[in-house]
Amino acid sequence: MLKKAKIYSDGGARGNPGPAAIGVLICSEQGEPLQEHQEVIGEATNNVAEYTAVMVGLELARGLGIQEIDYFVDSELVAKQLSGQYRVKAPHILTLFQKVREQSSRFRRVVFCHVPRTHANIKKVDKMVNEALNLAGH
Repeated sequence: MLKKAKIYSDGGARGNPGPAAIGVLICSEQGEPLQEHQEVIGEATNNVAEYTAVMVGLELARGLGIQEIDYFVDSELVAKQLSGQYRVKAPHILTLFQKVREQSSRFRRVVFCHVPRTHANIKKVDKMVNEALNLAGH
């Protein structure tokens, strides 16, 4: 069973709100890709898409039996809210935030980190978001 992993995810909407999609990449501790996921999630804002991507990433990690996660996102807001540095003010985001916190509690450790959108794996998941939207005709 795989104990530790790195997850990279991105969510985006065309229009904000608008057609939205997510991309998730799960890598081993050494950086080897283990699983990729992209999907259109309907109409959403960028922040809702980012949170949805995190929830899907955690769900996939659970399915792989991962217990410790270093989780990377390019959304400073999401990273800082999930690490407790920023308060969540919007009620619809608070619901998503609470779901992520509940999911995170099922792992031994989850650390959320903000990384620049120029990071290679963030570029990859961003491309997955755009591919999903393009394939859906958005």
